Amino acid sequence: MSLHAGAPAPLFSAPSHVNPEFAFGSLGGRWILLAFLPPPGPRRDAAVALVRANAKHFQVEQRIFFGVLPDRASFDACAGDGPPMRWFDDSEGHVRRLFGAEGPDGQVVPEWVVVDPSMRVIGCAPLDRGPQVIASLLRFGSPDDHAGVPLHAPVLIVPRVFEPDFCRQLIDLYESQGGLPSGTMRQKDGKTVGVLSDFKKRRDASVADPYLQGQIRARVSQRLMPEIEKAFQFRVTRIERYIVACYDAEEGGYFQPHRDNTTTGTAHRQFAVSINLNDGFDGGELRFPEFGSRTYRAPLGGAVVFSCSLLHEATHVTRGRRYACLPFLYDEAAAEIRRQNMHTLEVPGAETALEPVSL
Repeated sequence: MSLHAGAPAPLFSAPSHVNPEFAFGSLGGRWILLAFLPPPGPRRDAAVALVRANAKHFQVEQRIFFGVLPDRASFDACAGDGPPMRWFDDSEGHVRRLFGAEGPDGQVVPEWVVVDPSMRVIGCAPLDRGPQVIASLLRFGSPDDHAGVPLHAPVLIVPRVFEPDFCRQLIDLYESQGGLPSGTMRQKDGKTVGVLSDFKKRRDASVADPYLQGQIRARVSQRLMPEIEKAFQFRVTRIERYIVACYDAEEGGYFQPHRDNTTTGTAHRQFAVSINLNDGFDGGELRFPEFGSRTYRAPLGGAVVFSCSLLHEATHVTRGRRYACLPFLYDEAAAEIRRQNMHTLEVPGAETALEPVSL
């Protein structure tokens, strides 16, 4: 095993039975047990039986198990398995190489790997030490308590970025033109594509009026950028995306845990901004699972700013509607990355809808 305790767990996407490109990095906020399993035989059978015997301890909110299978036939044979048995297809060896679980002969080195709620490696052990590994895992308490002290996500909350009248103007724009279902960005065959799915329930309206875009830009530049530079020593020069988003309780509005820069078409994004345009709703808060279950909510007209690399979610809106303005911010070095990757972006209207404007 090439990863030492405390090292960040490699993030990857691999086929699972629920998603052909399951993002391992979306599992933050819980204890994770990985088993790099050998080809079919007694060693694999014993490891699988051990997990099954402890099934009641692998509640998805607290702990989750994934077996990493070295061949497609084994993966296909497990298609009917239910929780807690979850599987990755690693027939090409990508995952085991990332974790240093491959021998000189290219074959899997069977072992367990335990990952903490912050997506850092706790440790690893040979497969025959399964009882000790699981016993240790079961002694770990709530994921919220794994650090021994409360954790706070490295986010910045800035009040009074938009004044109430301007918030109302943007909400009226949304109401006048309506919102369209909002998708997510996925990497497929080397391209970044937009996908609609149950991973997200939100409707977006584009702000196409150059005057309104300029008003958003001016407020971000004058009221938000100085705070970002003070807190993060980062100078923003570019803004992407002018939208008003709506999470509606009638649709159960939410956005499941994700990161904002994991595809070639989004790799340039450095900071995400969530500006609340109203109050009077329940739910709809931001959560950063790698830093616990605490939620974050900006006041009306205020912004929550955070790195696009952070795993985050928008919790379900349970009453009313939450309206928000959701730009991305980046600098000139990232603008060059965006320019180089633009040819991989296959989203209708990308050239105009995602056209960056200097601040």
